[in-house]
Amino acid sequence: MCAELDVSRSGYYAWRTRPISGRACTDVEVSELIVTLHAELRGNPGVRRMRAELHTHGVNMGLKRVWRLMKAAGLRGRHPRQWKRTTVAGDTPVPAPDLI
Repeated sequence: MCAELDVSRSGYYAWRTRPISGRACTDVEVSELIVTLHAELRGNPGVRRMRAELHTHGVNMGLKRVWRLMKAAGLRGRHPRQWKRTTVAGDTPVPAPDLI
């Protein structure tokens, strides 16, 4: 059950004519930079590495903001699976017998 919110007519038209906020403009610019850097770095960087890369380009912002912008752009860092050696062959491996 959702309650309807009443918005005044003057408030609605004031909102429609209001310019885009400075933060929203910055988010658009930084998002474009993030997409460019992500492509240059072959899609590898996650949020922490992207934040460090932005810092080298003179853009300082928090991890959560970088995370939010990367998520909005549909970008994710690569997380390679850990490689685990499960079989250790000896000097002279013995074949397993066929029991079937």
